[in-house]
Amino acid sequence: MGLFSTNDSTGDNEIAFDFHFPSSKKALIIFTRNPELGKCKTRLAKTIGDASALDIYKYLLKHTAEVAKSIPADKYLFYSETIQKNDIWDSAVFRKKLQKGIDLGTKMHNAFSDLFSLGYQKVIIIGSDLLDLKPSHINLAFEALNENDFVIGPAKDGGYYLLGMTALQNNIFEDKAWGTSTVLKETLNNLKNSSFHLIEELNDIDTFEDMKHYQELEKYYKK
Repeated sequence: MGLFSTNDSTGDNEIAFDFHFPSSKKALIIFTRNPELGKCKTRLAKTIGDASALDIYKYLLKHTAEVAKSIPADKYLFYSETIQKNDIWDSAVFRKKLQKGIDLGTKMHNAFSDLFSLGYQKVIIIGSDLLDLKPSHINLAFEALNENDFVIGPAKDGGYYLLGMTALQNNIFEDKAWGTSTVLKETLNNLKNSSFHLIEELNDIDTFEDMKHYQELEKYYKK
């Protein structure tokens, strides 16, 4: 992900004064972990080692950045640990922020809340570990929000890789066992009184089983 020195990171004081005026009615959130050895793709690393897992995650980040660049929406990148000024995420394209919260649900809630407070009418969040993700998935999701309150991209592991909405609904971020196969089912239960649309189910990469059929990734662990 580029340079990781302290001089390339944004401090907390600078983050506090970070503000962006919307240039669109739509916003795309990308959640990412800072790519550091031993701190990302830990389940995958159990099989192929920390170094190979990091290489694969960096490859997934590049793919996600390329997909997101073409989306006609304001784009916000939320880092897990520190904001990096000089990395693969072009600051002219991606507005950079820091995730806030004690768990994934709280972090997502805060990100959505921040952007809705800026006046956005449609907000979608995606992760950064899907090699099958295409711009068409995100564009179709935004279109679905013309007729629905929510849109979800189901993941094959029982979670979701995309979540979008036209207004904040707190309970979809609460009381979830994040990272387990029950997340999608529980989220859909929260939406039983709302209109929602499901787009194509995709495979996100968390374990070796998730990725072993991608030939383009073999170079990172067959050395």
